Formats: sequence, structure tokens, C-alpha cells
Amino acid sequence: MAILALIIIGAAAGLIATRLMNLQTDLVTTIAIGVFGALVGGLVLRFLVSLAGMAAGFVGAILGAMALIWLWEKYGSGRR
Repeated sequence: MAILALIIIGAAAGLIATRLMNLQTDLVTTIAIGVFGALVGGLVLRFLVSLAGMAAGFVGAILGAMALIWLWEKYGSGRR
């Protein structure tokens, strides 16, 4: 069942990609473009998400530290 879903999604992705790039291909080539494009895109996306995940963790750490500083200034010892 997973292979059938891969072929259907690959056919749809290939059809959209070939039309956007104005490329006329037969059905088998369109499906192959979609399936291989999904594999390449998935690998690239996983790599970018892992990089973005590290950056998001850093941004989250900064925001968390800022929130703690704000709470400390508002409610902590030495309130003004």
C-alpha cells in the first residue's frame, strides 16, 4: 500500500512540477520525476529542519532567558 501511495503522490508532484517548469513528458517520466524529487526534497528538507532546529533551540533559549530576566526584575528580590 505504501508503494501505491508513493506512486500516486509522485505522479501528482511530478505532474505539478513538470507543468510549472513547462516540461512535456510521458506518464512514466512524470512519475519518476515526482518520486525522485520527493526523495531529494525529503533529504534536503530533513537537513534544513535539523539546522533550523538547532537555531530554533538557540532562539528559544534566548527568549526563555529574557522571560526569566523579566520575571526576576518584576517579582524577584530587590524590587524597585
